[in-house]
Amino acid sequence: MTDRVINWFKYASPQTFYPLAGKLIPWFWALAALFGIAGLVIGFLIAPTDAQQGEGYRIIFLHVPASWMSMFLYLVMAFWAGIGLAFNIRLSGMMASALAPTGALFAFLSLWTGALWGKPMWGTWWVWDARLTSELILLFLYIGFIALQAAIDDPRRADKAGAILALVGVVNIPIIYFSVKWWNTLHQGASVSLTKAPSMAAMMLWGMLLCALGCWMYSIAVGLMRVRAIMLERERHTDWVRELLAGKE
Repeated sequence: MTDRVINWFKYASPQTFYPLAGKLIPWFWALAALFGIAGLVIGFLIAPTDAQQGEGYRIIFLHVPASWMSMFLYLVMAFWAGIGLAFNIRLSGMMASALAPTGALFAFLSLWTGALWGKPMWGTWWVWDARLTSELILLFLYIGFIALQAAIDDPRRADKAGAILALVGVVNIPIIYFSVKWWNTLHQGASVSLTKAPSMAAMMLWGMLLCALGCWMYSIAVGLMRVRAIMLERERHTDWVRELLAGKE
């Protein structure tokens, strides 16, 4: 048992995590394609038309997974940043930096697809709705995290400063999630809940969940690719990176 724990801890080093990430990336890309294609086919071609919203509701098969991932990735980013801040683990800071651009992408997609849905349903592209506003703040938090790290030359200092911002911004996640319950808002409540039966047809639910899994697998694949690039950049003066690059020439 002790040997297994020690073996897991060895992957906290960039030198050992780099090849492991390389082996995992193709698998997560394959799963992203499988789940994503299946979810989109079900959502846009098989799922029934909504009785109230018509065909326009199908944007939710992109909007809802993007919204979920924007919040989930921020929590994961803040977790890695906090681990790096608490235990001074280099890989943790790299993981947080690698996840931020993907999280920002999903936050933007959430707002963009929400606007496409809102125009025919609400008659406007944007309202200062509690959930929309807090999601916009989430996008700014991602951008602020990326900009703050880019503004500091020393990677270790940049990781610490980014970690503090990420941890402070975590308070926005429950605000996004519970905003429709706490305030009078135009945004509809959750269609999927852990404590209640889903308020949508089974085929709609399957399409949404498969799209969400596709986004999740995509996030992992891209995150692993980006963290490998960050490792090469930050560890470029180490022997293992020199040997790796020399072997590719």
